[in-house]
Amino acid sequence: MNSSWLYETTLKGNLVTLAPLKREHAGGLAEAAADGELWNLWYTSVPNSKTIDSYLDQAFTDQTNDRALLFVVIENASQKIIGTTRYCNADPLNKRVEIGYTWYAKSFQKTGTNTECKYLLLTHAFETLNTIAVEFRTHWHNQASRAAIARLGAKQDGILRNHQKNAEGIYRDTVVFSIIDQEWLTVKKGLEYKLAFEY
Repeated sequence: MNSSWLYETTLKGNLVTLAPLKREHAGGLAEAAADGELWNLWYTSVPNSKTIDSYLDQAFTDQTNDRALLFVVIENASQKIIGTTRYCNADPLNKRVEIGYTWYAKSFQKTGTNTECKYLLLTHAFETLNTIAVEFRTHWHNQASRAAIARLGAKQDGILRNHQKNAEGIYRDTVVFSIIDQEWLTVKKGLEYKLAFEY
């Protein structure tokens, strides 16, 4: 990447490591998505073995244009790829970024994986990138995602009605959450408390 703000980095925790996503991770990602057949969730976008290449094409285009920074999620114990996440909709001028396109193999959902991933990403965003706000967006019907975001300590900003239309012509209402820099230390303390019980 050419950006002086977003740059490739590795974020390591106790449970998982977030490493720069590469083309060679395609097979591992497709395998992770097959754990639970995540592509069948109609309200989210998870690739399968047939769509992984086009999924990565768009992701790397966004990264090349300094709009995103891509990570592959690797379980430390097994060194197995279990999902992906990214910074997206990056606004270097205003130091704002969204954390999104996050998904994990079904067997790693409702574990400490998501809490630690978000802890690593938020810590890097607020303490290294000096963001003023980190945003999260999810489908109105994705109740699990909405609950997980709120559990992190993010606050709901609002709902973007008829925000997007998918290939089937179905409209999406997008729920927007955020954490701002003044809230970070409190949110960080809460996440560390949660992680203490998840390790």
